[in-house]
Amino acid sequence: MKLDYFTKDIGMVPEIIIGTTVVYIAVIIFTRIFGLKSFSKMTGFDFVNTVAIGNLIGMTIATSNPKLLLGILLIGLLYLANYLVSLLRFRSKTARKHLDNSPVLIMRDGQILYDNLNKVEITENELRGKLREANVIRLNEVKAVVLETTGDVSVLHGDDDKEIEAYILEDVEI
Repeated sequence: MKLDYFTKDIGMVPEIIIGTTVVYIAVIIFTRIFGLKSFSKMTGFDFVNTVAIGNLIGMTIATSNPKLLLGILLIGLLYLANYLVSLLRFRSKTARKHLDNSPVLIMRDGQILYDNLNKVEITENELRGKLREANVIRLNEVKAVVLETTGDVSVLHGDDDKEIEAYILEDVEI
């Protein structure tokens, strides 16, 4: 085995340490400026932003492509873009209507809504897995299962006869 395989890029260690530190500090500063919602998964935009920022951080630190300052600039622009989209969505009902997906009901009162399940392309095996994750042991305990705008699945269940308040399902596509 060649020893240079392990030591070939050893001279880059100081550059990597400095670059990692600078990018890390920049991300902390951007997060303080634009808020923690920048890393949330509340909307598809938030999710895409988080993935893109993570990718840029990794590329900037590990490959130096993009270069350090350009990487920081791109990361800052992603934070800014996400902030502006969030602001637009917050202030405009029309923008929310056009930018946001609607959560979709895929199960109600223990019954699978097959049309909706097919519409969102979730298999029954995937649904069963989500029910197990939520500790559901009987289908009649399930009040509702919702595919959220982020791709997460929410399972609302209980063993009592309480109904779900209308507010909880207000924006859900039935």
